[in-house]
Amino acid sequence: MDSYFYNIIPIRITITEEERTKILEQYPTPNLPASEEHFQMDREAHGSFVEIRVLLNDYQVQQTKTNKQYLKIRFSNNAGSLNAKMWDNQGAVERTLPILEQHSVFDISAKVEEFNGFKSLTIERISPCTEEINPFSLLPYTQQDMESLTVELFSYLYELQGAYRELSLSAMNRFWKQFSIRPAAKGFHHNYLGGLLKHTVGLMRFARYILKFEENHFKATMKLIQVVEKAHKKELWNAIEKDEKQFVWKDTIDHLYQMFYGMMQHKDTTPNYDLLITSILFHDIGKLLEYDHAGKTFDGFSFLYPTATDESTSIRKQAGITMDELGVMIGHIPYGVLLLTKLIEIENLTFSLEEIHQLSHCILCHHGLPEWGSAVRSPLTVEGYLIHIVDYLDSRYENTEAIK
Repeated sequence: MDSYFYNIIPIRITITEEERTKILEQYPTPNLPASEEHFQMDREAHGSFVEIRVLLNDYQVQQTKTNKQYLKIRFSNNAGSLNAKMWDNQGAVERTLPILEQHSVFDISAKVEEFNGFKSLTIERISPCTEEINPFSLLPYTQQDMESLTVELFSYLYELQGAYRELSLSAMNRFWKQFSIRPAAKGFHHNYLGGLLKHTVGLMRFARYILKFEENHFKATMKLIQVVEKAHKKELWNAIEKDEKQFVWKDTIDHLYQMFYGMMQHKDTTPNYDLLITSILFHDIGKLLEYDHAGKTFDGFSFLYPTATDESTSIRKQAGITMDELGVMIGHIPYGVLLLTKLIEIENLTFSLEEIHQLSHCILCHHGLPEWGSAVRSPLTVEGYLIHIVDYLDSRYENTEAIK
């Protein structure tokens, strides 16, 4: 891929093969599942036996028409949901209920059944998985090249100057393993493993286009809004002509112009590129703490709160992508500022008081409006408007991509 956003934004990185190798050695990408770990029910024949590892979603004890109990269970893996049942052979239900309550990842042996065109699993054996898991074998993940995304991210970070570069690399040196696997959302956009990495790179692509590839950041932003207008017109025409009713850009154009009007208040201010790119890196980094899923570690909590006890995380049942029961109390926006300020302190980095507030403000305002989760009433800097606009565009554009 050498362009982005309807082929408008060029992707140009200047990295030698030696530099690429060095980046991937220092910041390795996750191990993706082998082909045999991609179990898909619709590819299995009725009557076949399978042995697979799955996540537990939910379960119920139900009754047959002859008043015999059985377990109705819904599992999932990286291909989606898997419906299953377990008959009460020799007390199997009572034996199985305690382990379902205590664990979330299971190895099962089952028979594939088909009834009225729908396939399900009849479980013959189930046991909790006690070894370390690869979350990519259990949860959906980006289909884009994670090595290329990684190299692109660090090529942008290496361009930064002074304390901005030190701060950004310090964050990645400390949190890279978790940053590289995290989703960026539970449902709306980038809601899969690797989504946070992909979304962060996406914002940087927009920011570089606005500040590096166009001569004027207002003209660049106007061009992007015009692209949205054109894309929305195409959506409307497809709905009329082809009955395709996907309206990604519905109700977005007025908001983009509203933000453009706000940005005009700062027409005499030159945006700080290093500040904006660093803010983008941190804008969603709090999602390391806000979301939970199988394979998540709690490094962010122990970093921010080193003296806290952690009994609750040690007994956590982790399965699909959910809101972290602790993280949801604070949210990724405040966490982003907490991580930013603590890293500046422990790394003894020199920023002016104004720069620290500008970085923090970008994180706090990147949702744009209080009703959308922004921690301030509206952006107060040109970088604040820009980070919201590029976040807004990337989060919606992602839903138009064929390969996510």
